[in-house]
Amino acid sequence: MGWSALAVAVVMVATWLVSLPLRNASIIDPVWPIGFVVVGWVAGLTGRGDALRVTVLVAAVTVWGLRLGVHLFTRNRGHGEDFRYVEMREKHGDRFWLISLFTVFATQGVLMWVVSLPLQLGSGIDGRATGWAVLLVAGIAVWLLGFVFESVGDAQLTRFKADPASKGQVMDKGLWRYTRHPNYFGDACVWWGIFLVAAGAGGWAWAAVVGPVVMTTLLRRVSGVTLLEKSMAKRRPGYEDYVRRTSPFIPRPPRALPDTPTATPN
Repeated sequence: MGWSALAVAVVMVATWLVSLPLRNASIIDPVWPIGFVVVGWVAGLTGRGDALRVTVLVAAVTVWGLRLGVHLFTRNRGHGEDFRYVEMREKHGDRFWLISLFTVFATQGVLMWVVSLPLQLGSGIDGRATGWAVLLVAGIAVWLLGFVFESVGDAQLTRFKADPASKGQVMDKGLWRYTRHPNYFGDACVWWGIFLVAAGAGGWAWAAVVGPVVMTTLLRRVSGVTLLEKSMAKRRPGYEDYVRRTSPFIPRPPRALPDTPTATPN
């Protein structure tokens, strides 16, 4: 776990240093999933866990992290700094270069270390819990469900945004018909799947449940759904109706909205 903490610190400080001449703290977004890949490999190489479990954990986080990192880099390229960091830069002025080290990079580094606990404990504990094979299969299945939801949801939204006819419209097709955030739901499932695989080590590995709990909370209540939807209703006509009929997170069939009553002439 100490090696993983060091790896996180190196990734975050290096990213902060690069952000300074670029004047763009947004580079943390594509680096975030890549950081988990680094942690996964460090934990796998320094741990003493079961070879099969470690291989699955490292492979799962590598496939997830590289795909998401490339997607976020491609999506953000050429768009400048995210509005969240622009507001912080305006608030703190000339001090932002230093403040960002703690409020942006160090904070996300701590969260990365906590969320990655399944990788650290699953790779570090040399043991097999009762029913470890069931946990392994269940974890892979949940991870696969999440990876499909996240990658397909991202691809569908990318195509939607690339279509000029979609300008100002609400994306409510494909997976987005069943959940307003299939990518966030998928992300959460990925980490619950990784946790289940890690839990196969038994013992203290079960404490790693804090990882997916924190990730799910962030996605559902903090930086994911809640933060994004504060601005969506203002920017997308019809988004409020979309909210009323569509699940915010867990996929389900959309609700049928009542017809708008028409005025009756006197």
